[in-house]
Amino acid sequence: MAEKSETVKKRIVPLEKIRNIGIIAHIDAGKTTTTERVLFYTGRTYKMGNIDDGTTVMDWMDQERERGITIQSAATTCFWPLTDNIHRINIIDTPGHIDFTAEVERSLRVLDGAVVVLDAEEGVQSQSETVWRQADRYSVPRLCFVNKMDKLGADYYRTLEDIRKKLGAPALPYNLPIGVEDKFEGVVDLLTRKAFVWGKDELGTTFEEREVPQNLKSEVEKWRQKLVEKICDGSYELVERYLEGENLSIDELKKGLREQVIAYNIVPVFAGAALRNKGIQSLLDGIVDFLPSPLDIPPASGYNPKTSQKETRSPDINAPFSALAFKIQTDPHVGRLTYLRIYSGSLKSGSFVFNSSTGRKERVGRLLLMHADHREEIGKALAGEIVAAVGLKKTSTGDTLCDRDHPILFESITFPEPVISLAIEPKTRADQKKLSYALSKLAEADPTFKIRSDPETNQTVISGMGELHLEILVERMKREFKVDASTGTPQVAYKETIKKPAEGEGKYIRQSGGRGQYGHCFLRIEPKPRGEGYEFVSEIKGGAIPREFIPAVEKGVKEAMGKGILAGYPLVDMKVTLFDGTYHEVDSSEVAFKIAGSQALQEAAKKADLVILEPIMKVEVTTPEEHMGDIIGDLSSRRAQILGSETKGNTRVITALVPLAEISGYATILRSLSQGRASFYMEPSHYEEVPKNVAEKIIEKKE
Repeated sequence: MAEKSETVKKRIVPLEKIRNIGIIAHIDAGKTTTTERVLFYTGRTYKMGNIDDGTTVMDWMDQERERGITIQSAATTCFWPLTDNIHRINIIDTPGHIDFTAEVERSLRVLDGAVVVLDAEEGVQSQSETVWRQADRYSVPRLCFVNKMDKLGADYYRTLEDIRKKLGAPALPYNLPIGVEDKFEGVVDLLTRKAFVWGKDELGTTFEEREVPQNLKSEVEKWRQKLVEKICDGSYELVERYLEGENLSIDELKKGLREQVIAYNIVPVFAGAALRNKGIQSLLDGIVDFLPSPLDIPPASGYNPKTSQKETRSPDINAPFSALAFKIQTDPHVGRLTYLRIYSGSLKSGSFVFNSSTGRKERVGRLLLMHADHREEIGKALAGEIVAAVGLKKTSTGDTLCDRDHPILFESITFPEPVISLAIEPKTRADQKKLSYALSKLAEADPTFKIRSDPETNQTVISGMGELHLEILVERMKREFKVDASTGTPQVAYKETIKKPAEGEGKYIRQSGGRGQYGHCFLRIEPKPRGEGYEFVSEIKGGAIPREFIPAVEKGVKEAMGKGILAGYPLVDMKVTLFDGTYHEVDSSEVAFKIAGSQALQEAAKKADLVILEPIMKVEVTTPEEHMGDIIGDLSSRRAQILGSETKGNTRVITALVPLAEISGYATILRSLSQGRASFYMEPSHYEEVPKNVAEKIIEKKE
């Protein structure tokens, strides 16, 4: 109990001393291990969690501990340094697997800074690039932690070059490693020219400050000069003094570096080995010294839903309340949790908030500070904080909550479309209701998990980001909701599109005893570039179709596109223009124009050179040299486009683009081809036209 009250007491720190950060990385780069060490050194935990032993704090779900991977993002709060000048660090630990990319997307949307963890032997991997692009999208300042410096094949300088080339980042070392592989023992801080060596204490809680090793002195001076020059670039005053040969103080250089990191002109790179407890304290200093506080980032911007005028919210606790709901979670003890990033004002438990995304008023029952799956109740949350609220029943991911008298609507969060589907049904009739409830709760929490009913087969179809994603969700249904379900084989999420413009007419006339139905329209459809989606334009002039019926035509168009034409897959990437039509003063209705719109779309699409699109995956296979030929041969037989290969240590990394339909269950095949020595990573790349012979088979199956 003493610990709880102590945490709450320390929780209130000035805004400039709050850091909202995410830990992001490729799978197996050591992200969760790094987070566990951060919690230990900040005094948040008293025992280091270990992935292999299943004792991690942040990976608290059974599936996470069994599989040794992060599935859900987890939030926690800790404090650093432990003595003077205490800062509060709110951390979100995110998954590294591409199937759970939604967790990274929504976390980065609400964070102020990020730590990107990289494997010192592997360098920049595929998911490293993906999370980096996500951080770019939200302009999140970041620093890099080159982990596993003790690993065979570790190379700090090669990883640094990787960051610069592959990520296009302005990366510069903040510290240099002392030794490498089994001789890695510490780091040299470039600004202070001090060496820190771990080793005497197994837990890494103590380290010695030493002189810079003789063999590193020239390297330290070379990189220090580069870092100082880049810091001075950001300040006219500093560059002038530097060029005049004046010695700049460490405080001035740190202040200048902080400004350059926040402006994304420098990405400082730190070295360490989290599993061996080396370099974490330096990383924590870097988080506090260089990543932004809520005051350092631009005010949150949105628009007033009443006036449609752009407005901003500064992180001021006296300003009107505003927050973004970025995650929904079902907790077995307290029910539905809504994670909030508070941008302005304050929020009290028991108060009412206005959801400007839905126009509803809701009551916040309780406010909780989360530490993975542990909850700490608080009475009030302030601007700059990340908290969980209980009682918000109608709030969804991406909704804006605000003061009703000062409404604002922030930009929501967009998520990638699912690429794979499978049919699911309860094993017993008694499980039918439980299955529907479980699916709705899981879909509520995971925006990349979709559910639909197939009218032809009367089956429930679930869709997600990959086989692992769906496998874990089905497993969660059994464990958390006690639902036994049978699943079919995974189905690829094909799409349909057009290759040339065409026009179509839709005419729906129905006469019955009473009032008839009349709807008549002409549509023009045109292909759009891949991935640009759907656009509806009305060119109706002179009242050929009354304005109130135009939305009904669009509704019919959308329904027809959802059902597809060739093989029943959704139509995408096209512009639909309503350019003419007629109406009847008495018989015309919304229903009639909706049906006419659907008919016109179908007629036009059949003339527009329809094709089927399939999801293409970017695949990286890491294999010993001797198995490379067999693996490339197998990939080629799967319609793969081999992009290239590179040597990393004692292994080769093959990169290829492969249709998802050809690589289902690839893990088992790869094991047999490489005697279990190769591994692979896969992420969605793009959609591409299916070859004619393959398309014919897909259409036959649907028929």
